[in-house]
Amino acid sequence: MQKLFSEVPTPQWNFLWDALASFSMRLLAAILVLAAGWWVSRRVSRWLSRLLTRQSRVDATLGPILRDTSLWAIRVIAIVGALSQVGIQTASIVAVFGAAGLAIGLALQGTMQNIAAGIMLLLLRPFKVGDYIDGGAGTVEEVSLFTTRLTKPDGICEYVPNSALWSNSIRNYSSNPTRRLDLEVEISMRDDVDRALAALHTLAAGDPRALKDPVPRVMVSRFDDSIAVLNVRVWANIDVFWDMRWDLARKVRKTLTDAQCGLPLRTRELQIVQGGMGSDGLPGRREDMQ
Repeated sequence: MQKLFSEVPTPQWNFLWDALASFSMRLLAAILVLAAGWWVSRRVSRWLSRLLTRQSRVDATLGPILRDTSLWAIRVIAIVGALSQVGIQTASIVAVFGAAGLAIGLALQGTMQNIAAGIMLLLLRPFKVGDYIDGGAGTVEEVSLFTTRLTKPDGICEYVPNSALWSNSIRNYSSNPTRRLDLEVEISMRDDVDRALAALHTLAAGDPRALKDPVPRVMVSRFDDSIAVLNVRVWANIDVFWDMRWDLARKVRKTLTDAQCGLPLRTRELQIVQGGMGSDGLPGRREDMQ
């Protein structure tokens, strides 16, 4: 037995032990680099988030995207450094990342579209945090690389993919400082239209929230069945727009009642044709009904 063990080549075992010890040290160094990169990325992301929050000159829309970009940039550098510690050459790492990026890009086209759309939303800035848009019918709370977080008018949180916003038209209700109110009012054809127009104009112009330029206007927009449809157009600042709209809608009915304009009732004239020849030479007899 002692003869058999004495025949084992000792240098070969030493070589394997040295290789295993060297690889273990490199693997431990790679793990440390990876852990340090993850820790640094979180610290930098939080520090950058606090810094951008304190800076009033920096738009709140930039914060989430800059934070996510710095986070993953540091993590990618940490991954490359960890792989280089285990003996993988940098050129090979770049080639692997390029091939992997191509494969991931083809497999996750929708995700890549969200990232590209998020970058375009950041560059062109069709809206910012706090704006109310109809792309998702809500107030913008945060724009990230993949989604945009909105708060609905009923308080529900909704995440909309960036590609869905970028590929469709976006109506921003908060971009301009003023907005026009269009309020339709119906009166009967038997009422005095001029009196109704004057009363509604006095109501609109007397509201302190209504802007003087452009001046409030009231006009007849159309005639529908047996009623006349009036249109009240008033400009106001967006911060008082909805309050003024509800108040005017509430006061319109009393204003028209004071102007002796009653509640309109829609009527329609029907002609019923029966068999035979009428006295007017037309086939059948006509009866007018309302």
